[in-house]
Amino acid sequence: MTTIREIAELCGVSVATVSRVFNRPLTVSREKREVVERVARELDYRPNESARALASRRSGLIGLVWDTDHRRPGWRHPYLQELLIGLKTALSAHGYHLLMLATSGSAALRAVGASLADPVAYVNMTRRHHLGGLVLIDSGKDGPAFTAFAQSGLPCVAVDVVVSGDRATYVTSDNVGGAREAVRHLVEAGHRRIATITGPPANSPAADRLAGFRTAMAEAGLDVPDDHVVTGDFHRGSGQDAMRRLIALPSPPTAVFCASDEMAVGALLAARHAGLRVPDDVALVGFDDIELAALVDPPLTTLAQDKAGIGAAAAHAILTMVHNGQTPPPAVLPTRLIPRASSRARR
Repeated sequence: MTTIREIAELCGVSVATVSRVFNRPLTVSREKREVVERVARELDYRPNESARALASRRSGLIGLVWDTDHRRPGWRHPYLQELLIGLKTALSAHGYHLLMLATSGSAALRAVGASLADPVAYVNMTRRHHLGGLVLIDSGKDGPAFTAFAQSGLPCVAVDVVVSGDRATYVTSDNVGGAREAVRHLVEAGHRRIATITGPPANSPAADRLAGFRTAMAEAGLDVPDDHVVTGDFHRGSGQDAMRRLIALPSPPTAVFCASDEMAVGALLAARHAGLRVPDDVALVGFDDIELAALVDPPLTTLAQDKAGIGAAAAHAILTMVHNGQTPPPAVLPTRLIPRASSRARR
């Protein structure tokens, strides 16, 4: 069996350098890291994971805290699927793997007294498994628990929720800026009665998109009647219900900004069922740029998020804390308007 000392001799580096390549890769220069990794592959060298975990008290695992209740539609949302791919790919490139920590009805977690209702026990459980850190994905109801995680001293990166702590940071999109761009686009297309279908109030991206919508409407000198703001849950059914309410108003909007593409698709279906033409009778803009947005008829104008990029940024942040002991500042990724037929300029 090939040893770490043999690899060091063949590469002309110290045993400590080889060890850092496999345990703290970001502390080794790219050139040396590539040489060591190439020789290790040629000799089919495989680090002893159990020994590494005992020696470093780190298992090579990053915990993913996420509400996995299959009865909730959130885990099936296309936005999360691409984000998780970006997160997993970036972590795997540095030899780390994701361990999903269920937060809904897990017998294993109940057995050790760990739940989001008891974050201290939950953090203790992650330490027993020598996890390198935690990635936190907000379900809209986990804010208090995430605050406790962020203040636990364990490296934590939250996605789409603001957290603070000595070893905690977060990653999100420019939700305010994206919403402002959506409204400006609709104003330039000739619309003045613009409504919004927003997400759950406790959800940070939903709150930011609503704030961006209101700011842009004020900048355009346009009023926002109370009945022109309808709350949904980011999913298609709530978009349909909200659009029915807007259509039934005495003075319905001529354009609607939806805080997610899923809700925008639901709004499109409701408009069509009511005999309205999109965009001639009502224009629609979504948010996310999921695959379905380009496939519906008419194709949906949307604000694209770099979903895989958010996952990769979360991975980079957690690895920076694990390997370098430094807490990076929050990362806010830009959005990009993708104009399509659903918001064509008014005739």
